Amino acid sequence: MLSVGSKWPEFRVKACVGIEPGGLTEITNQSYEGKWLVYLFYPKDFTFVCPTELAEFGRREKDFRDRDAVLLGGSTDNEYSHLAWRQFHPQLRDLPYPLITAQKLAADLGIIDPDEGVCLRATFIVDPEGTIQWVSVNNLNVGRNVAEVLRVLDAVQSNELTPCNWNPGDPYLKVAG
Repeated sequence: MLSVGSKWPEFRVKACVGIEPGGLTEITNQSYEGKWLVYLFYPKDFTFVCPTELAEFGRREKDFRDRDAVLLGGSTDNEYSHLAWRQFHPQLRDLPYPLITAQKLAADLGIIDPDEGVCLRATFIVDPEGTIQWVSVNNLNVGRNVAEVLRVLDAVQSNELTPCNWNPGDPYLKVAG
């Protein structure tokens, strides 16, 4: 699995950005140049834990945007499955970020569950230079904590030493010397 300090792989994916058939597009590494990127990989469309996460990230999307970060969700499902799921699930209809088709990208990242053949519940924070700054991977049945992803994004963007349980507004650690 790619980890902190690794360069994000080159990719070209199909994406669903709305609930209309015209809401299908293509996204590449160049689509969000100069932005912080937060990738949310999840196992499957039409499941139970996944929409709770995607909807909550959607509700908090402005918090990410305020930090100059773009959210991108993705699974090994294709763009038509993403579209149908968004049309079907009321909490996903107005999702303010794309759902990408991540079959090859997930394999390149090393986040395919070997037994199920689907994405692990992986989160990556990638800086504007394309370097992975944070990775978190949960088991297929364990949802993420959106507030924790925001807290870590704040810590990484601060470029300071942040102690255990640090939150924005708390003091940074200072090195004597």
